Amino acid sequence: MIAAVVLAAGAASRFGEPKQRLLLPRVLARLGEASLDEIVVVSGAHELDPGAARLVACPEWERGPGASLRCGLAGLSWDTEAAVVCLADGPNLAPEAVERVVDAWRAGEGDVVAASYGGNRSHPVVLGRSAWASVPDEGMRALPATLVPCDDLGSPGDVDSPEDMA
Repeated sequence: MIAAVVLAAGAASRFGEPKQRLLLPRVLARLGEASLDEIVVVSGAHELDPGAARLVACPEWERGPGASLRCGLAGLSWDTEAAVVCLADGPNLAPEAVERVVDAWRAGEGDVVAASYGGNRSHPVVLGRSAWASVPDEGMRALPATLVPCDDLGSPGDVDSPEDMA
């Protein structure tokens, strides 16, 4: 089984309101176009409507993205082999990027496989189950990853302010 963990627990203080409520439906729609067996959304600072996805609350979300990710991973089914991690504030996530990083993971290219755009590591990121125990509070950027170029698919985006919505 391959699952997705959508990190949506942050306070969104730079945005000025819970941006997850605005962006999450689009991210979930994009994930719905990929070959995934399960989708969980990690909440923390704000109540969210995960639609058809399963909601996992993370009381320790303030510790950092790694804490939120650990909550999401703990909420996955016992037979999940790998998790595709993406951000609720990346509304332009390409389902093909999800497929590409999962295919690289399945081909044995590493336990942590991340999409890259212009040579820069980004999302989605696939974590094989063997990597789940090593998630630090600061998140997976602290750990090395095999990069899979996804330049042709366009960046998933990173909405931090209302101006980024344009």
